[in-house]
Amino acid sequence: MRAAIYDTYGLPEVLRVEDVETPQPGDKDVLVRVGAAPVSAADATFRAGTPRYSRLFTGLTKPKAKTLGVDFAGEVVAVGKDVSRFAVGDRVLGATGATFGAHAEYVRVPADGPLVMAPANLSYDEAASLSGGVLTALPFLRDHAHLRQGQEILINGASGQVGLAAVQLAKHFGARVVGVCSTAKRDLVTSYGADEVVDYVTEDFTRASRSYDVVFDAAGKSSFARCERVLKSGGVYLTTVPSPAIFRQSLWTRWFGDKRAGVAFTGLRKDGDKTADLRFLVEIAEAGHIRPAIDERYPLARAAEAHRRIESGLSRGTVLITMERHDS
Repeated sequence: MRAAIYDTYGLPEVLRVEDVETPQPGDKDVLVRVGAAPVSAADATFRAGTPRYSRLFTGLTKPKAKTLGVDFAGEVVAVGKDVSRFAVGDRVLGATGATFGAHAEYVRVPADGPLVMAPANLSYDEAASLSGGVLTALPFLRDHAHLRQGQEILINGASGQVGLAAVQLAKHFGARVVGVCSTAKRDLVTSYGADEVVDYVTEDFTRASRSYDVVFDAAGKSSFARCERVLKSGGVYLTTVPSPAIFRQSLWTRWFGDKRAGVAFTGLRKDGDKTADLRFLVEIAEAGHIRPAIDERYPLARAAEAHRRIESGLSRGTVLITMERHDS
């Protein structure tokens, strides 16, 4: 099979597409022919190996897993002898977790891992474009912010993969949503449900005279120190980007003050939790309560270009690596 691989940290050019051995499913595994897989900001971080602490997850001196990619949608092409949940031909949506490997033509995953039947009303591209954003945003909003009807949330980086998922989930939970994005992306963020948009080109939301129940920094471009003044009493600041500062602030605000700061490692959650979230995603997608946002599609051979697109800051929604179509 063909796979995007890298064996050293660096710029997108360290990625190359080569023929590698196709994985074979064990007795309790499923082999999936990948239809589409998103490229996330985390993929770009792990490829670059910076900041340095990211290598704690991928390898201190060189990558342990040579193929990146966590989320995917595709078709089951083989199952192990002990697998009963899935059959050859099933359309599935899943996540590999810390083993990565989704940026390839085939991926092997445990049948009892984060793997569900894909939404019947979505193509592989559409399903894959939702999975990474929802699996990240949902734990932040539901489990850490405890977002509920009537609250107001500000989402910084509202036009990206995680941001657009967060906008839609927040509306699903009944919150009022203020999205922060550039001038060019204002209409996009509004079209996905934001009640109001702050244009960071012309306005600094951290200096405004209003406050919010939740500030979700989906882009990781701000900080608790800057956002604390725009949090209501009892409010919470959450960021997707770990740092020494947010670790200290998370511990400190747990015991002192009336405003909290936090970060979550959503990719390290238990498989059962991820599976439940994927089922929730399928439910709301089939009900039409959330819809895909695809920025650009790149064939596997252009994986490095997909990484450059992510790092450009210009993406509007999800950047996808797509394989040969199997659902058309």
